[in-house]
Amino acid sequence: MSKQIKYSSTRGGETSLSYEDVLLSGLARDGGLFMPEEWPHFSFSELEDMKSLDYAELATKIMCPFIEPCLSEKEVFKICKDTYSGFNEGIAPLYNLKNNTYILELFHGPTFAFKDYAMQFLSRAFNQALHNRKKRGVILGATSGDTGSAALEAFKGQENIDIFILFPHLRVSEVQQKQMTYINERGAHALSVKTDFDGCQSIVKDCFEDLNFKDQTSLSAINSINWVRLLPQIVYYFYSALKLGAPEKEITFSVPTGNFGNILAGWMAKKIGLPISRLICGSNQNDILTRFFNNGIMERKSVIASFSPSMDIQVSSNFERLLYIINELDTAKVKKQMFDFKNEGKFEITKEQLLEINNLFAAYKITDEETLDIIKRVYEDYNYLLDPHSAIGYGALLKAIDNKQVEDNSIIVSLACAHPAKFPSVISKSINSSPDVPIPLKKIMSSEEYFEVINPNMSEIQSFIKSNMRSQ
Repeated sequence: MSKQIKYSSTRGGETSLSYEDVLLSGLARDGGLFMPEEWPHFSFSELEDMKSLDYAELATKIMCPFIEPCLSEKEVFKICKDTYSGFNEGIAPLYNLKNNTYILELFHGPTFAFKDYAMQFLSRAFNQALHNRKKRGVILGATSGDTGSAALEAFKGQENIDIFILFPHLRVSEVQQKQMTYINERGAHALSVKTDFDGCQSIVKDCFEDLNFKDQTSLSAINSINWVRLLPQIVYYFYSALKLGAPEKEITFSVPTGNFGNILAGWMAKKIGLPISRLICGSNQNDILTRFFNNGIMERKSVIASFSPSMDIQVSSNFERLLYIINELDTAKVKKQMFDFKNEGKFEITKEQLLEINNLFAAYKITDEETLDIIKRVYEDYNYLLDPHSAIGYGALLKAIDNKQVEDNSIIVSLACAHPAKFPSVISKSINSSPDVPIPLKKIMSSEEYFEVINPNMSEIQSFIKSNMRSQ
């Protein structure tokens, strides 16, 4: 392998870009997503050596091959050390729910959601890259709930960066909205867009594909369409697996997912050497991914509001990266399928391709009613409280076990992606009492809100960005 990993677009329009290039670009100029042209691979003995590392050291070890020489190992370690210093109650702690089943708690960061693991790293990486290039940047992102609060919290107050986050009007939880809109700092903007998440995400993609606008504003992305957003998410798969017996033992992970970024990070962890036996994809009633893994057809339907709003998605943007792999790096085929999906709302893979990916992936839909029942049962049986998204991950795991898609005596990790206090109305509906609220959240809930309500019109949003960005 060459010393520096280069990156290319899933649609073939850009090749041989550096880590720093893809960080600052976000989305490729042809509308594709960046993927490595080579992959590092950690051997059994290297995995054994990783067991003794703390979280920041492990993150450095795993991410450095993707980043060097743009940043040195020492610089990456400093960013990692700073990134995770503000996490409460340990970093990625495991809770033994029963026998060989564990909950990986990813909600101990500043905004009580798993997005903090990547976003806190990303803000520091951006700042470093812009400083290196003596540039300013504009961040544009869409959120179904937790990405926006994690991004605004991480990027607020950065002198070199203006950030604009689009969230669907009246379609995020009250806590999620407050976590975005309490922020009142120069350069940080929350926009409530009169559409659903897919509408917000579509506007973001269209803004990136408007190359004049992208160049004028030095536009970049913090959604998981940005390759570097995914990198830190690989780490907690390694961290938890190594604590539970890897590399000697294979691990099963169950992941609630809407945009396919978090579970794709699990696939990436396996790709670079982590022994993962199964990745279980949990969907709510917006079950485009479950339907795809069952029949090989990716077909968009209308978004249905649910008790798990961060997963109310019918366009799983990150799936394009797996599609690129499924198609054996055939960028023309990816480009055609994504064109069909954008214009006709549908594309299909072959039966052979579906069989191959189903060797690793299993997918299940969990309804709102099932979500309430899972929260209640886990609370009554184990005195443990899951938020509605984490309940979907756990519910999908139970269905996979029932369908014999998880081996007997397998070590299982179910990802808990948000603090239950972020969804008090759903918790109360399930167990007839409200969750305890962490003190920082209590303060935020009593804060004044600062945000703009705006129409789902790209020109209107672009005008707002140009009017409110600080000078380059």
